[in-house]
Amino acid sequence: MSDKSNSSTRLFPLEHTRNIGIAAHIDAGKTTLTERILFYTGMIHRIGEVHDGATTTDHMEQERERGITITSAAVSCDWTQKEEEGVEKLYSGKKHCVNIIDTPGHVDFTAEVERSLRVLDGAIVVFCGVAGVQPQTETVWRQASKYDVPRIVFVNKMDRTGADFQNVVKEVREKLGANPIPVLIPIGAEDCLEGQIDVLNQKAILYNDNDKLGSTYEVTELSVALQEKASQAYTDLLEAVAEVDEQIGEKFLMEEGVSITELKAGLRRATISNRIIPMAGGSAFKNKGVQYLIDAVIDYLPSPLDIDSAKGQDPSDESIEIEAPTSDDAKFCALAFKLWSDKFFGKLVFIRVYSGSISKGDTVFNPRTKKKERIGRLLKVKADDHTDIETCYAGDIAAIVGIKNVTTGDTLCEFKGALLLEPPLFPEPVIAMAVEPRTQADSDKMALGLARLSEEDPTFVVKTDDETGQTIIAGMGELHLEVIIDRLRREFSVEANVGRPQIAYRETMTQPSKGEGKLVKQSGGSGQYGHVILDVKPLERGVGTTIENKITGGTIPKEYLTAVRNGINDALTTGVIASSPVVDLDISIIDGSYHEVDSNENAFRMAAIFAVKNALQQGSPVLLEPIMDVEISTPEDYQGDVMGDCNRRRGLIGSMETKQNAAIIKAKVPLSEMFGYSTDLRTITSGRASYTMEPSRFDQVPPNVLEKIIAERGGAYAA
Repeated sequence: MSDKSNSSTRLFPLEHTRNIGIAAHIDAGKTTLTERILFYTGMIHRIGEVHDGATTTDHMEQERERGITITSAAVSCDWTQKEEEGVEKLYSGKKHCVNIIDTPGHVDFTAEVERSLRVLDGAIVVFCGVAGVQPQTETVWRQASKYDVPRIVFVNKMDRTGADFQNVVKEVREKLGANPIPVLIPIGAEDCLEGQIDVLNQKAILYNDNDKLGSTYEVTELSVALQEKASQAYTDLLEAVAEVDEQIGEKFLMEEGVSITELKAGLRRATISNRIIPMAGGSAFKNKGVQYLIDAVIDYLPSPLDIDSAKGQDPSDESIEIEAPTSDDAKFCALAFKLWSDKFFGKLVFIRVYSGSISKGDTVFNPRTKKKERIGRLLKVKADDHTDIETCYAGDIAAIVGIKNVTTGDTLCEFKGALLLEPPLFPEPVIAMAVEPRTQADSDKMALGLARLSEEDPTFVVKTDDETGQTIIAGMGELHLEVIIDRLRREFSVEANVGRPQIAYRETMTQPSKGEGKLVKQSGGSGQYGHVILDVKPLERGVGTTIENKITGGTIPKEYLTAVRNGINDALTTGVIASSPVVDLDISIIDGSYHEVDSNENAFRMAAIFAVKNALQQGSPVLLEPIMDVEISTPEDYQGDVMGDCNRRRGLIGSMETKQNAAIIKAKVPLSEMFGYSTDLRTITSGRASYTMEPSRFDQVPPNVLEKIIAERGGAYAA
């Protein structure tokens, strides 16, 4: 796109670039691992700890106070594989650029993981060596699988009491359906963690306990006690690669020797194609095992050249597929995956460049808005500390300053040959609350702040209640909204009163019906006439709503069909039971009539609204409530009490298992019954239990609960 776009000016060739994410369940050690990677690569010169609120990627005040990651943070670092005697590495002595996104682990901020995985080429999934596969890890795994992201697993916290590397390998295979192969096996565990076995090179990597920073380690021959374990692991690895990689498989069957370099290359191909998941173990907090994990990232995770080129749709004809080749010399194409308000730079738009290059002063085209925008500044991303750059190239992650009409998921490209990339998909909010400024002076500031925050976060929704005039904010959980209110206060100086959290219910129909709506006003002057007939059928839960035009014979002129669709969409925002959004319907526009003089767009929009309401009332409407997947870990002594309490909350127990003297109870519980659960669980178990939950699905509200909700909300429909 620019005259600077030839590949000779880029700092790192594409094959030496890695775009990776670090993802896991909350408190598995993602941010701690990221901090060690940045230290050993030389990007930072002092290790910060999560509990001290001093890490690089947790830069928000709320993150440092709570000790959790709230927003995904991008950082870039350089790594050169160390040349060591007797150790084969695919890229020994070659410098690589590693772009890292550290993602949140809390379920309330799952959108951050979703949009990060959409633009990354590979991921390190971190597991706790004690807890193994946890609920949010399963969610992250599904998200990575959806975008076909190659993965390496790092089993962290091998220094903790009860850590078991082989048990985690087993759980990854059984619970996640993956094909895990250990490549770096911990030597020892708990207080006796010494280092790692390098399975491919059959070496021991031993860390010096006197070096508290973990910067020095020794590569030695395996002790006699470890040789059998390492040899069996090598055999297992060779057989696993031979089974899924044609080149290695052929040599293996012909009983030809397979060199370490060949086997590494085969394992790389198998990892990139998602047929094998390499696994490593260590302790980020104790600084053991991180350097060879970075080597594994370079050896096994893909460069932008190793994955398929991005594909998009022609904006003028969605049936036409257009490819964005991974090359600096191709036409520019990037995806805007995150928006952020920076206190120094203002609005930042984070982009992943898939093809071509872009420089300061260039103009980009947004196919969604059909507008062009000029690039004022480009930044290289370093958490909350950014540096100006002139150009970014294919495979790069960067930030644009000052660009206006862009939302998360927008494609930025050249005007000629424009295409639309697939945006990331985000879950619907499940919890809402009313918010109001404490003073009139705060009113405008609150509106501005909420608009900015909803622009940044696709799972945070702001709307106005038509009946009460209240501002309603909706998000993914209590913590999500708590952080939003805190950010309003700190970043926008708005003091706000908030109401009690409310459940984000949905409505749907259970029976097919027809709906008719007519608007007729002819009392002097220009009249109003619109007439719409709809055929409405319920769909499976979670499918969404479709609107189809089946008009024949021109009973509704084409120029009014857009107004009819707008009216249908307006009507679906408030149902007939509790004024909740209506979902999962197949709506067909089948008939209607018009008046040559009195018909207009507004009349047909209103007629469509009446038709939808008419169809809903005749279609046996039901209220749907969000159901949560809840996992409770409790000492076995309290198992019965915890299960009894779960049943009282309308919970459905799914499974129970025992892990290291703790009972793991999995259940599905309505979100409305989970308010205040953390306090109740502490009371029941004397503070010894913990739980996690994440959205599962929407289910019909039982009749006795429905009556209570209608009474509270003053719903218009009596069941």
